[in-house]
Amino acid sequence: MTSEAARPPEPGAVPDLAALTKVVARQRAELDRLREAAAASVVLERAKGAVMARTGCSSEAAHEELQRRAEDGRRTLLEECWIVLGGLGPQDPAVAKPPPPAAVTDSPPRSAPLPAEPYGAALARFGRALVRVGGPQDLARCLLDHLPPDTGADAVLIFARQPAGGLELVGHAGVDDLLVQQWSRVPPLTGLAALAALDAGEARWLEDLHEDRRHYVLIGEPSHRWPTRAWLPVTAGRPADVVVGVLRRREGPFSPEVRRHLLAAARLCAGPLRMFGIRQDRTVGAATEAVRTVFERLPGAAVLLTPLRGPSGDVEDFRVDAATPDASDAVGRSGRELVGLRFLECWPATAEEPLWRGCLNTLDSGRPYESEPFARQHIVAGVAELATYSTRVARLGDGLVVNWIRHDPSDRQEQRLADVQRLGNLGWANWHLVSGEVNWSSQVFAIFDRDPARGAVPLEGLPGLALPEDQPALARAVAGLTREGRPCDVPFRVAARDGIRHLRAVAEAVPDDRGTPVEVHGFVQDVTAQRSAELALVVSERAVLTQHGALQAERTVAARLQDALLPLPKQPVRLAGLRVDIAYLPAQSGLNVGGDWFSAIELPDGDALFVVGDVAGHGVDAVAAMALLRFTAKGMVITGSSLTGALGRLNALLLHSRDPHGTATMVLARYNPRERRLVWAQAGHPPPLLVRDGKARYLDRPFGILLGAGDGARYEEAECRLAPGDRLVLYTDGLVERPSESIDHGLDRLARAAAGPGEGGSAPLDRLLGALLEPERRDDVCVLDIRVPAEGEQTEDEQSEVGQSQVGQSQVGQSRDGPAAR
Repeated sequence: MTSEAARPPEPGAVPDLAALTKVVARQRAELDRLREAAAASVVLERAKGAVMARTGCSSEAAHEELQRRAEDGRRTLLEECWIVLGGLGPQDPAVAKPPPPAAVTDSPPRSAPLPAEPYGAALARFGRALVRVGGPQDLARCLLDHLPPDTGADAVLIFARQPAGGLELVGHAGVDDLLVQQWSRVPPLTGLAALAALDAGEARWLEDLHEDRRHYVLIGEPSHRWPTRAWLPVTAGRPADVVVGVLRRREGPFSPEVRRHLLAAARLCAGPLRMFGIRQDRTVGAATEAVRTVFERLPGAAVLLTPLRGPSGDVEDFRVDAATPDASDAVGRSGRELVGLRFLECWPATAEEPLWRGCLNTLDSGRPYESEPFARQHIVAGVAELATYSTRVARLGDGLVVNWIRHDPSDRQEQRLADVQRLGNLGWANWHLVSGEVNWSSQVFAIFDRDPARGAVPLEGLPGLALPEDQPALARAVAGLTREGRPCDVPFRVAARDGIRHLRAVAEAVPDDRGTPVEVHGFVQDVTAQRSAELALVVSERAVLTQHGALQAERTVAARLQDALLPLPKQPVRLAGLRVDIAYLPAQSGLNVGGDWFSAIELPDGDALFVVGDVAGHGVDAVAAMALLRFTAKGMVITGSSLTGALGRLNALLLHSRDPHGTATMVLARYNPRERRLVWAQAGHPPPLLVRDGKARYLDRPFGILLGAGDGARYEEAECRLAPGDRLVLYTDGLVERPSESIDHGLDRLARAAAGPGEGGSAPLDRLLGALLEPERRDDVCVLDIRVPAEGEQTEDEQSEVGQSQVGQSQVGQSRDGPAAR
């Protein structure tokens, strides 16, 4: 069902969808702006905190210091914040002066200002965009997107130095997957420009491909794809461990302005990289190396972790400082390969597991933590094998030792048995009939709600634990076990502190060589939950059957009421020189009937009245509302009311009906055969479709909101001249609406189907319905297919029959073979 939006500002106007779209776009842009402002505020507060920690000043003084530095270096405040977060403290004022032209060929001073345009503005935009960056990969894409075209940058690579001295590709943009795979890990090769830039702490500008090949190993295959490159170390007041590579497809040297801009952009990258924690401490003392050596000699899987704290002091992650050879992470790295990596990088699922909380608690309290056993796959001789492990965490100095303990088969078997008893809420029991020895598992005591200190109950005393009414059956089962060795499976109930429990005992006897039972073993299971669920299911099934019967009865009554009120015509209707095909198809799902209807009658003055409507809801109430609106609408128009006047009175009638919250949509159309003039009005209903000369278009809707929406509703009329051969389709929304699809798609689908070729130049109604309807419909479909005969098509005999037929139609006619008439 459709409805109008809020009333337009001017009479006769329709809602401006373009304006609404602009409003939504502005709201989204404002939301993005607010998010960016919030992220920028976080960066500013972190930078202020860093200044406060270094200088001991107040928050206001730190903010003023950041602004002063930004003004001195001709940078934005956000750029200065990134530089502070990257670890770059205030520079000597002399360094902040622009370098002489000769110095541009090498790395310029770190605080050298940039030209205002275009590089200064591009750098400011890059600083603002960094607040939305979420990792090194995002940083690489962001950097490439914000480098001005004059730089000629075609690709960006970000490498991080590993503890062993090699490089790892942590971010890239503008390169293909093959290059990423080939250069994702780079050993500490001699003559690698990226490593040379890191070792020297200065940029390396590769501008002559022939000469550069003689001195460096060039990344990329073929290497001549990138004739010029720049490797820029990202420093943070210590030896650089991250290098940014800018690759270009153009030849020729980097201009001084481009060099200064690339170096400044690399400086800004230091702040986000520090926030990501991409750097790894390469300072390894003798004690640390000794610990790693010890770990490499230890059996089992274990790692030594050092906490990494954020600006607030909270632990954000742990760094792996040592690992045993058997320790392996989620992607197969093991032993020394794990050293220097982050704990959550190696085992990302840990963040959602109790182990993470256990590590934090052990770090704070010093109390060891041991996890519950869990299953884990490991590779043995190239084959994946499932084993049971538990994790233990212990504090060592300021760090933690985490080791994974694999349980041997006997431990696993015992643990599995305990898990089966716990999960199945059952326990095992054993009675020796000769010695009288009785053994119960701990779960049996819990099931019987019996104190283990009282001991187990002999087999002959088992019936005494049941409720009196269940004791005879349990006693017979026990007697059959001990005398005849007959297995038993018997339900019974016991009284516990939490109420009555439903139990099940399953046991069998073990005989000696003469067939005499000497031992009985079995299990006892608590089936209270299952029994309660069975009883609840029986009650629910009865309620469902009762409700289903009531709904079916209501549907039958509603259908019969519709049949009695509005019978379906068996053939096309001719009114005022028009041929009217009628179709009604009920919904194919659900028990309720809907409120779709139509009317097609000839008025006393020879005009024809066409009505199509749709009442919200289903069932008897919808049928009653439909009948009320249908008869009232016809009566008002027959007695001289205008179309808009009839809609206004129908709106008031629906507001004061038995269901004050009910609503409906409707189209009223009056056709004058002498002038071939169609006057129509609507109340929140889809517009009629006009097909002329093989082209379909929807009539412009006059203003009108759905019936029952509110007092004082206003309705307007529209006029259309029909021509010979025209076809007009009135319909309810069930013809065009589909779940999870905009109604505009359905309207376009109807227009294409109606304009398709068919008999007499247009598709017949059955073909139209076949092209539009799905096998499973969730709503009723009601259609009036009105056609103006072409010149010479209608005979005089047919014209004499005009006005002889009168029909009223609603959503009725639900026969088994499908109610539809044309």
